[in-house]
Amino acid sequence: MAEPVPGPTAVRRPPTLAATLALLAATGAWGSTFVVVKNAIARMPVMEFLAWRFAIATVLLALVRPRAVARLDRGGRRAGVVLGVALGAGYITQTLGLATTPASVSGFITGMFVVFTPLTAALLLRRPVGRTAWTAVAVATVGLALLSLHGFSLGWGELLTLACALAFALHIVGLGEWSTPADAVGLAVVQLSTVTVLCAACSGRGLLRPPPDDGVWVALALTAVAATAVAFLVQTWAQAHLAPTRAAIVMTMEPVFAGVFGVWLGGDRLGSRPLLGGALVLAAMLLVEIDPRAQTLGPSLGSSW
Repeated sequence: MAEPVPGPTAVRRPPTLAATLALLAATGAWGSTFVVVKNAIARMPVMEFLAWRFAIATVLLALVRPRAVARLDRGGRRAGVVLGVALGAGYITQTLGLATTPASVSGFITGMFVVFTPLTAALLLRRPVGRTAWTAVAVATVGLALLSLHGFSLGWGELLTLACALAFALHIVGLGEWSTPADAVGLAVVQLSTVTVLCAACSGRGLLRPPPDDGVWVALALTAVAATAVAFLVQTWAQAHLAPTRAAIVMTMEPVFAGVFGVWLGGDRLGSRPLLGGALVLAAMLLVEIDPRAQTLGPSLGSSW
């Protein structure tokens, strides 16, 4: 009897849409914290607030998966530390830059990671970036400018914030290379614990002081759980399925979400410029979604680094 002819093999496509939506949700969580954090850091030093935020998030993730870090090989743990240094450097330089830089300008310069990400991927990984992706980057940059800029001057604060954007771009590119779905929790724990150590060291204190009041504790709980433990775990998983440039464009939605929550929770008012800027950022994200050539994902190095 003749052997049955096998049917066509179904090709499993990477869950890029699910990863994009998940990363978008994480970006929404980051954008929602601006009002809460602004009130909290008025009563507590920024570096101490960040150290507490990342420490709580690290403990929460470690409790959820106690052996997640142990399951990482040596390369995976090393990659987590490198990614944590990049992420922590981004937060620290952004905070130092804010001392002399208007918040709106800081937001725009920080968002320039959308430009640095494809440049970094092209230079370090020798990966060409397609025309559609570059178009989306340009559209997102214009949108960020409309959202944030009302004048611009270049000083030390702006240069520090530019270093922050480069650090975030390195984090995005590295996460795209080294993250795997199986290692997402362990890699997130190592990253967050590294950021905790960096922020605690930059606070200038041997032991962190406890938050001064219940309001700051509430802000810490909200940011540590939703915007740190969950959000960075989601980002780590999502970037195992997304090209770095695509992830960066999705993440430019953060100031859009910040504006939405500012209106909803903070009583802010939006004019025509931020509305147009938000529309352009959204258009850039949709542009890479509808063009398959902008969605290609190169081979991941996983934890072999």
